[in-house]
Amino acid sequence: MPQIIKKSEIAQYIGHVCEPTDWFEVTQDQVNEFAECTLDRQFIHVDPEAAAKTPFGGTIAHGFLTLSMLSYFSESYNLLIEGIYMGVNKGFDKVRFVAPVRVGSKIRCHATVVEINEKRPGQFDFKVEVSVEIEGGDKPALVAEWLSVQMAN
Repeated sequence: MPQIIKKSEIAQYIGHVCEPTDWFEVTQDQVNEFAECTLDRQFIHVDPEAAAKTPFGGTIAHGFLTLSMLSYFSESYNLLIEGIYMGVNKGFDKVRFVAPVRVGSKIRCHATVVEINEKRPGQFDFKVEVSVEIEGGDKPALVAEWLSVQMAN
């Protein structure tokens, strides 16, 4: 659940480690739908029989599918400036796909607030370091520095 923070308390949230999100299971249906949306139908994503013969041992999620799940995950850990009326995704300073997410795996997100700056009155730039953990894995699926802006009254 998002947490509302007062403008006067922003400095206290620099370095804030958010609670990990709930686990989310990646399904073959989800991967197939993503493949259709992006037209990335590479066999390692959509053909379980062929993918079983690769070092992955089965189908894997697209890296961009895992990245796109950050929007979903952020709904549960996000910090919101009191009086927010709009938030905008600004992109990423860094994204690395570290380990593949096998279909049927469960993933969750970890987030740490790196920066919050009031760029202009009522406009707050955020930089959040995120990683997506694979249940039982020794490496994250991805690590990234995510940029966003919140506008608040």
